[in-house]
Amino acid sequence: MKYKKYEGIIPALYACYDRDGEVSEERTKRFVRHLMGKGIHGIYVGGSSGECIYQSVEERKKTIEWVMEETAGRIPVIVHVACNNTKDSCSLAAFAQDAGADAIASIPPIYFKLPEHAIAAYWNAISDAAPDTDFIIYNIPQLAGTALTQSLLRTMLRNKRVVGVKNSSMAVQDIQIQKMIGGSDFVVFNGVDEQFISGCVMGADGGIGGTYGVMPELFLKMNALLKEGDLRKALEMQMEVDGIIYGMCDCHGNLYAVMKEILRRREGVEIGCVREPLPQIIGQDTEKIDRCVRAIEEALSRYCR
Repeated sequence: MKYKKYEGIIPALYACYDRDGEVSEERTKRFVRHLMGKGIHGIYVGGSSGECIYQSVEERKKTIEWVMEETAGRIPVIVHVACNNTKDSCSLAAFAQDAGADAIASIPPIYFKLPEHAIAAYWNAISDAAPDTDFIIYNIPQLAGTALTQSLLRTMLRNKRVVGVKNSSMAVQDIQIQKMIGGSDFVVFNGVDEQFISGCVMGADGGIGGTYGVMPELFLKMNALLKEGDLRKALEMQMEVDGIIYGMCDCHGNLYAVMKEILRRREGVEIGCVREPLPQIIGQDTEKIDRCVRAIEEALSRYCR
């Protein structure tokens, strides 16, 4: 595959805040070091997990800079640059290229229902702002409100910088369709963590996921099992991982608030909480979080040690 560096397990970086709720250089770099120490295959910056819609352009630029300094070319870095207007998105794209990002990514414009030609113009403008950098389409229709249709993908493939899709739609068939349209050199990432195995079986080259950061070893092991051809064990692991994810989602606090607390308890990695209006964890979450911690430890003991 031409773009072989874009494969495997790529965690989506969580937003890292200090005690005052400001983006933190020390905590961002600490978390990146932590993930690289686990053996991840790349890192995805500034997407949903990075709370991008609740951060300013300048805050996002700081995070890009810190991540690029810490990774120092050791792993591929994909930077999500979409903002609520084209101008800011282009500014972020140009900054990511100058910082040395391997690729930029973008969801479609949100809120207003735009025609496909307007979405294509938005993505192409962003890509033009980073002309020496690969571009990855981020398809997450359940949140963005717009799906990547076959016709829109074919239009975007006229742009030779478009190398892949991060597919977070719930239908794994979309991965198959995107691979068929894009061809053998086109990269498709599975973006729904609960469907990692099925997404890869349908043709995904790896995954970019929000829950990878709290249990990267489990996703790395599932990926290895797939490469070894042990689908039965991989599916067994997927069931356990999904149970953990459902448990985390059952809390009052936002999923990312829960995962940051698990990181703090399990690994001693402190990266703050989440930015409002995302809900914080509350006292009633404690027992549920404890169960998730135990479930992660039990899965690690069973599959990774």
